[in-house]
Amino acid sequence: MSAEQAAKPTVRMWFDPTCPWAWMTSRWLGEVAEARGLAVDWQVMSLAVLNEGRDLPEAYAARMPRSMRLTRLVTAARAEGGDAVVKPLYDALGTRIHPGARKDDDAIVAEALAEAGLPASLAEETEAHDEALRASHSAAIELVGDDVGTPVIAVGDVAFFGPVVSPAPTGEEALRLFDGIVAAASVDGFFELKRSRTRGPQFAPTAEES
Repeated sequence: MSAEQAAKPTVRMWFDPTCPWAWMTSRWLGEVAEARGLAVDWQVMSLAVLNEGRDLPEAYAARMPRSMRLTRLVTAARAEGGDAVVKPLYDALGTRIHPGARKDDDAIVAEALAEAGLPASLAEETEAHDEALRASHSAAIELVGDDVGTPVIAVGDVAFFGPVVSPAPTGEEALRLFDGIVAAASVDGFFELKRSRTRGPQFAPTAEES
C-alpha cells in the first residue's frame, strides 16, 4: 500500500437493498469514491431488524419480509464469496428493484445472483447467517443511534445517517456534498440538519430504458 492510499480514510456504507433512498445515496457515494480513489466497505443493515417490535403502518409493515429476505441474501453471499461480491450483488438487485421498479422477487434474486457470478442455491432464504446480519446492523446503529434508518455512512471516525438525496449528485456537486457532510458530522455537538422533501427518488434510467 502506498503512502497516498494509506492516508485515505476508511469509508463504510450500510444499506438495505429494498430502500430507494439508500440506493440513491449509494450511487452518489460511488461517484465520490471513483473521483477520490476511495475504497468503500459495503455493509448490510436491515429495515426489518430496525423495525422489530414497532407499530408500523400496514403498508410499510408489508415491506419488511422483502427487507429480511434480501438482507439475508446479501449476508449469505458475503459468507459464500467474501466482501468483493457484496457491491456487485447490490448493484444487480438495486438496478432491478429501484430504476427497474420490479416486484417479482424470485426472478430478481435469480438474475442478480447470476449477474454477480454467485451460486443459484443462495436464492433459498435461510436464517443461517442471521447472527452476522444482526451484527452488521448493530454496528451501524451503535455509530448513529436507533432513531435513524438506512443508509448509514462512516468516513474514518465520523458517521452519519444519509445523506438523503434525489437525484444522486454527480461531478463536482457530489464532491462538495461529501466534503460538507463529513465536515459537519465531524463536529461533536452536531446532530441534525433537515428540510422537507419536495421530491421522491429520481432514478437514472436503466440500460434497457436509455
